[in-house]
Amino acid sequence: MPRTILCLLAGTALVLSGCGGDGSDPADYRPQIEEAERNLGAEQHPQLLAEFGGSYDAPEAAYVARIGETLADAAGLGGQCKFTLVNSDVVNAFAVPGCYIYLTRGLMSVVNSEAELASVLAHEVGHIVADHSERQQKRSLWRGLGVMAVGLLTQSQRLTQLAGAAAGYFTLSYSRKQEFESDDLGIHYLKKAGYDPHAAADMLGALGRNEQFMSRTRGRDEARSIPEWARTHPLAENRVERARQTAGATGVAAGALPENEERYLREVDGLLYGDDPAQGFVQGRRFAHPVMRIGFEAPEGFTLTNSPQAILIDGPDGLRGEFGGGRMGRGGIEGYASALLEQVLKGAQAEIGAARQTQVNDVPGLIVPVRVATPEGEVELSLAVYDGGGGAAYHFMMVSSPARGSAAALGALFGSFRLLSDEEVRALKPREIRVVRAGAGDTLQTMAGRMASDHPLDHFLMLNGRTPDQPLRPGELVKIVALAR
Repeated sequence: MPRTILCLLAGTALVLSGCGGDGSDPADYRPQIEEAERNLGAEQHPQLLAEFGGSYDAPEAAYVARIGETLADAAGLGGQCKFTLVNSDVVNAFAVPGCYIYLTRGLMSVVNSEAELASVLAHEVGHIVADHSERQQKRSLWRGLGVMAVGLLTQSQRLTQLAGAAAGYFTLSYSRKQEFESDDLGIHYLKKAGYDPHAAADMLGALGRNEQFMSRTRGRDEARSIPEWARTHPLAENRVERARQTAGATGVAAGALPENEERYLREVDGLLYGDDPAQGFVQGRRFAHPVMRIGFEAPEGFTLTNSPQAILIDGPDGLRGEFGGGRMGRGGIEGYASALLEQVLKGAQAEIGAARQTQVNDVPGLIVPVRVATPEGEVELSLAVYDGGGGAAYHFMMVSSPARGSAAALGALFGSFRLLSDEEVRALKPREIRVVRAGAGDTLQTMAGRMASDHPLDHFLMLNGRTPDQPLRPGELVKIVALAR
């Protein structure tokens, strides 16, 4: 199950240190990471990884760490930062106090050169140097606590999670001024590290193309399913042009310093793309797990977000919760339900209703209604538990307000759980980034025909930073998405 990280919320603002600087000149900044920050980052690092997908332990991880260290050194933080590649297909990067910097494999898939990758890491180092996490945390702490009222009032961290505080610490939305400040610092560090500073604008352009691709090709519900923590870097309309002007002001002409496109493409050949089979596959409102051989489909208006420990579910009118599982134990699904409720309702004033036995798609199930009292009114918690066979149990746990009609939606969600057939399991195959060399007769269309994608041409263009009027050159390396070997 996902675990909340309220300890970070409670403690971080007390230990962070300022680093000076007024944003006027990179030379004004005196980067400093205190021991308390480093200790906090080291302590919470494993828990953060558990929340956001775990580390992606592949050769690409060492590559990211090498490039990151180069940028940290350029910023005066050599040997003080930790760079981690996260096993998530969400396109994002973020930094937390102690100079712990995270980049997702989803972001690596849309990057097209080593200099673009370096620009992302330089930007995140800029957030650390400028102390943005501390400043945003101080401003957002009490606002965040208001969102988490249900969990805090009942002293139940699990209810806090279900009520919408998942990853609350990392939902920092930087201001436009702070993003510009980190852009400027990052471009300065790029040049100092020997990379083309103009790659920062190219990278921002890649992020914009990915955003546009998602808007064009995904339904409204699926587009909304992007986790809040992936929205920490809003793309201001003039941000790309501003980055170009800042790079130009360095005195380095575009292309005068290396971007190392081919070296980067060779590094990402074979990178896992999309969902990790170990976490199951989210496809719109559907979830299917090839190892556990289970699946379900949420009703219209719901969104699903994959995580290593649970599927986070967001429905209309504030209805939200999770789908997860574990070992059933000797008590069967009744014992599983009791243990789960004991964990969730710890410290809460709650009334547990009568459990109702059910049969869902030939799977034994149990539904338990719960009412939780808070000073702001009652909250309904609905638990549905299933016997998945082989000693495995699975559950939906959803939180809603009694004032809103959610019974029909919950009934449809709870009734969609089922076991997968052998044919369905075989059809669930992972995908990967594959780097191929264009032949003399290759066109954009022939390359798109090799894509394992529902929108092959648009997807190919987005991944490779191209427009339809840019033909392939014979011998050129490009990325495609293919079924994993």
